[in-house]
Amino acid sequence: MRKLIVSLSPHAHGTDTVERNMYGVVIALLPALLVSFFYFGIGSAIVCATSVAACVVFEWAINKFLLKNERTTVCDGSAIVTGLLLGFNLPSNLPVWIIVLGALVAVGVGKMTFGGLGCNLFNPALVGRCFLLVSFPAQMTSWPQAGQLTSYLDAETGATPLSIMKWAIKSGDASVLEQLPSSFNMLIGLPDTCQTGAGSLGEVCALALILGLAFMLWRKIITWHTPVSIIATVFVLSGLLHLANPAYADPFAVIFSGGLMLGAIFMATDYVTSPMCSRGQLVYGVGIGLLTVVIRNWGAYPEGMSFAILIMNAFTPLINTYIKPKRFGEVVKK
Repeated sequence: MRKLIVSLSPHAHGTDTVERNMYGVVIALLPALLVSFFYFGIGSAIVCATSVAACVVFEWAINKFLLKNERTTVCDGSAIVTGLLLGFNLPSNLPVWIIVLGALVAVGVGKMTFGGLGCNLFNPALVGRCFLLVSFPAQMTSWPQAGQLTSYLDAETGATPLSIMKWAIKSGDASVLEQLPSSFNMLIGLPDTCQTGAGSLGEVCALALILGLAFMLWRKIITWHTPVSIIATVFVLSGLLHLANPAYADPFAVIFSGGLMLGAIFMATDYVTSPMCSRGQLVYGVGIGLLTVVIRNWGAYPEGMSFAILIMNAFTPLINTYIKPKRFGEVVKK
């Protein structure tokens, strides 16, 4: 028998539902999705469609045949969001079978193993992405150049801005950074990003992701605390490193490159895996920003956003324990 736990009054009825918020996130992802179609064409369509379809099917199958749940959660939109975010973290030339395997790990291991929506400790899309990165490093780090609309598996690849930054740090040669697209062009996704490997589907236009952020803030799907604290931390630390050594890229190039915007706006803000109160979210965001800078500059991988979020996901219960919102009616001792 399950216990019904009711908190103390007052009780307020809100209009928020899982479906409303999840489909709101889908809408917020549409600008970045359209930009990925524009840059990668058929490759983007195949990756995103495969990822979303596989996540939805696996969630339905696990609910029905393994967990024996009478009520399916497929229609709440969470599997669609997981599929889109997983697809946004993949290169546009990734084989279909690898995408399906990543979706299985994301939903089956990252989400349903913990009991489904609301119970998972780690962001499911990042669990799938990191599994693929460790299991298939060659395929996951082969980045097609943007603009090859009809190419898929045979698309020409190139070095990403993050790999250029990494090489500049290792060589200590600041002139290597001249190969980078301008920060402004990385912000709005102008065509000179085609001169390098454009990265994953969700990395080509920071402005499209910022539009999604504005929409989610307007709809009150998320608050500003986590994304702003991440971006501000990375900006400040990268600026200090750049001032100390010009071989480190300038902070604008750092925040507009790679998956930083995608992670800060859409994955670090996941309700289940992030702290509940605003002060906790600020601590959480600063931790992600710090770890991202450390991994990007001194770690084995050029990108550190995914690992930083997963590490801080593990600290979320601890943050919730020690940083709590003020209790309603609590008397503050002077």
